[in-house]
Amino acid sequence: MSDPTRPKTPKIIAVANQKGGVGKTTTTINLGAALAESGCRVLIVDLDPQGNASTGLGIEPDARTYTTYDLLLDEVDLEDVVLKTGEDNLQIIPATVDLSSADIELISNEKRSFLLHDALRQPAIDQFGLDYILIDCPPSLNLLTVNAMVAAHSVLVPLQSEFFALEGLSQLMLTVREVRQSANPSLRIEGIVLTMYDMRNNLSAQVEEDARQNLGDLVFKTLIPRNVRVSEAPSYSVPVLRYDTASKGAQAYRELAAEMIRNQTPVAA
Repeated sequence: MSDPTRPKTPKIIAVANQKGGVGKTTTTINLGAALAESGCRVLIVDLDPQGNASTGLGIEPDARTYTTYDLLLDEVDLEDVVLKTGEDNLQIIPATVDLSSADIELISNEKRSFLLHDALRQPAIDQFGLDYILIDCPPSLNLLTVNAMVAAHSVLVPLQSEFFALEGLSQLMLTVREVRQSANPSLRIEGIVLTMYDMRNNLSAQVEEDARQNLGDLVFKTLIPRNVRVSEAPSYSVPVLRYDTASKGAQAYRELAAEMIRNQTPVAA
């Protein structure tokens, strides 16, 4: 029987695709904001040295005193690295370009693949009462991405609705399989979300058909449209849900969050 006094375990999701420009950071920010809007308590971990998730949520560079680099390599306490954003229920561990050297520095560390796993499971995490932790991975299958997969319960893959979209997905799936076999046996695919979908474009429909034929139920029913409001929101350092709450992009991310919550399964500690 479960212990009702024990804090719940947040669902940890790595948002990953080694191909750049697929809407990975955009999805992390806006899915996080949509989950938070629905009442979930969400933490975003910016694991991309570009720090775009941090910038997109209004965290100025001079406010990033401690970052994911410090969490991983200097063992700084969680209380010191977690920052509030302008969105209720949404917090972030920011990143800076310092993280770009982490791969080299991790090589010599015996626990190099487990540093994020251990950091996100220290007792201090309980005080935040989180429902979800979303990890924005770098656009490569490097040690940082492996750290995210070892730490995560599942992997969410944004897939751009364009030609060759499925190319490279096999390499990502292979990495997931290798992590599952070596370090995280319970890791699963949370799902594939089609991004930048253009209803007027036959190519988008073809990509969707190919994805659903090849990946079946792994593909979310929700489609994220190509929407100018989604593209504009980062320049104002807010999620599209706040920038233009009635836009098609904002509505799509709300639908994605609702679909994810409906599909939610309990996670082990």
